[in-house]
Amino acid sequence: MPIPGTKRRTYLDENVGSLDVELTAAELAELNALSELVVGDRYPGNAGIEGLASRSERVG
Repeated sequence: MPIPGTKRRTYLDENVGSLDVELTAAELAELNALSELVVGDRYPGNAGIEGLASRSERVG
């Protein structure tokens, strides 16, 4: 199964390593505030940051 951004084994190791990153509630709040500054339609409704918060709570 292809994983975007994972052309080489090194990149796969980096991507898997990101699962060990833990953000505090304050860090998530800061990212959510910053996400409102994003312009464009790539991530409508700040879906990227909200999805990150939900995923970290499920994984954590």
